[in-house]
Amino acid sequence: MLAPAAHAQAAPQSGAQAEPQPEPQPDRDRPLDPGLSPMPDIGVDWPDMGRSDDVVPMVELPPQTPDVQQEAVAPPTPGEDTEPAVEAATFTDTGEERRYALTLNGIDEIADAPFTTRFNELSVLRQGEGKPANLAQINRRIKEDSDLLERLLRAKGYYASRVRGMVAAPPAGSDRLAVTFQIVPGARYLLSSVDVAGLDTTGDREPRLRAAFPPRPGDPVDADAILAGQLSLAVALAENGFPFGKVEEPEVRIDHEERKGDLDIVVNPGAYRTFGRIVMTDERLFSARHVQRIARFHPGDTYMASDVEDLRQALVATGLVSSLNMTPKDAGDGEHVDLAIDAKPAPLRTIAGELGYGTGEGYRAEVSWTHRNFFPPEGAVTLRGVLGTQEQTASFTYRRNNFRRRDNVLTGLVSISNIKRDAYDARTITLSGSLERQTNILFQKKWVWRIGTELIASDEADAFSGGNRRTFLIGAIPLSLTYDGSDDLLNPSKGFRLGGRLSPELSFQNTTFGYARVQLDGSVYQPMSDHIVLAARARFGTILGSTVDRIAPSRRFYAGGGASVRGYGYQAIGPRYGPNDDPVGGKSLAEFSLESRIRFGNFGVVPFVDAGNISTSFLPRFRDLRIGAGLGVRYYSSFGPIRIDVGTPINPQSGDPKVAVYVSLGQAF
Repeated sequence: MLAPAAHAQAAPQSGAQAEPQPEPQPDRDRPLDPGLSPMPDIGVDWPDMGRSDDVVPMVELPPQTPDVQQEAVAPPTPGEDTEPAVEAATFTDTGEERRYALTLNGIDEIADAPFTTRFNELSVLRQGEGKPANLAQINRRIKEDSDLLERLLRAKGYYASRVRGMVAAPPAGSDRLAVTFQIVPGARYLLSSVDVAGLDTTGDREPRLRAAFPPRPGDPVDADAILAGQLSLAVALAENGFPFGKVEEPEVRIDHEERKGDLDIVVNPGAYRTFGRIVMTDERLFSARHVQRIARFHPGDTYMASDVEDLRQALVATGLVSSLNMTPKDAGDGEHVDLAIDAKPAPLRTIAGELGYGTGEGYRAEVSWTHRNFFPPEGAVTLRGVLGTQEQTASFTYRRNNFRRRDNVLTGLVSISNIKRDAYDARTITLSGSLERQTNILFQKKWVWRIGTELIASDEADAFSGGNRRTFLIGAIPLSLTYDGSDDLLNPSKGFRLGGRLSPELSFQNTTFGYARVQLDGSVYQPMSDHIVLAARARFGTILGSTVDRIAPSRRFYAGGGASVRGYGYQAIGPRYGPNDDPVGGKSLAEFSLESRIRFGNFGVVPFVDAGNISTSFLPRFRDLRIGAGLGVRYYSSFGPIRIDVGTPINPQSGDPKVAVYVSLGQAF
């Protein structure tokens, strides 16, 4: 945050007591945290008695301990007695070190959140509060904080304030000295005039730019408001076609007799420009043509800094750049500004691993190797292998982000898998491709869609086949559309989501027949307090056409597990068949979930209730719902919540476990 200050040597107040040369003290010599926001101030030169006003430059204070010797003190009100900033202690000083408690009196209506935050961050008394100090140290801190309070008050427009600090004996019931500031803010200075010079060259954009600077005559001489207006005006220039515009530091001329100020600010807008070309200094990662596809602006559009920043974030989101510089440069034709981009490559190869366990699913280990720009631009390849109790898979994936236009993703997949579950045993070769509009953490989108094709050859066995294997040749065109009205991709706390999937499929197994898989999903998130979110989910599915036994077991609906009905084994809910009482899936699905997400800092607990069922009929039978309940634990990491859920079935079937455990990244829904 920019902040004003006066660069004038402070004159000592007449009658002020001389301070002895302080010895260096640890609490005084220690610099403040350089990450603190600098404190705004409108300082005033000691007035020339032959003049009625002073010019106050507005400059930025350093984010370290303020140099109080450079702060000018507002003149006392005529006839007002000058008093020392530190009053004598009201008890005998024995030289011992004691703790103290600090109180500010007289500024309850002034000390808003920014005022209080700045004082607490910059106050040497606050820094030392709770630590023993002798009276000399406390008096030195009072003197420094008196100057600090006067500066803070001037930043609010109170130039004739009086700040007096004192130390008193501990009050009854306390062992800490009482350090108190008695503050009389005085009258607040107001702006008598506001002059924004230089906007007369901006043509029909002048009214819009003037409106971006809110301070008006009659407003308080408030440094925060003035500097916020300066920033707002600079942003407005960059958003309205003036990439080289500059807003000079504001100056305030203070009239102490009238208790008013005149505000002047000079603007150098530069020339109006529209977007020209994108120029890449190095095209190893992206071509200029590809970057133009990603950008939300086109040549000839009015230059807007927000469009440039949006493009910066989109390029960073690719994961391909380690550093990025984007510089507007005049094209030299008097109309356009080119955007010069210097992108340095990040490491492009990644090896990743994953270990997991789920009740009913067993152990699972996955390893993958990815080159994120094997086919520039943004053409990634991934080799992936899975080795688990119930699954062995090898796959090759090609993925091109920002395909043809921004946010479109083209994907191709070839995989070979061997999956053995209680419901079925399948050895499958899959060839698939899709085009989708994806969402991500940086650019969470309302609407997401996907269209794809699948060719599948699978040799499968289930309870319906009596253990005999059947070969299925399947062609599918899966389609999906999702609306995301939630506030967070991985940890939503309000809003809702709706999604639908449709997959028309042809299956060849002795004869050719067709069917269509349909699924609808919805979830809602309602905050109950700052720390509690109530979340609910429903899912319905059906298969139109054919009978259950003819559909390949791997294409049926199943329920149960960590992303379904917790407390039950993976795919364990629904009709069972055969001598081993194995689940066989079904044609229809219904699932419901309700949970309360209670957060305590980086941790949380989640009591939940789930219900669901699978039916072999066209519509699910709600009277046969299986219910599970349990408790989850969440750790909210920087990349999303890590969850551990422990559930138990309320109305189990024969063979269902008494307890099921699930571990994964992200909320259950």
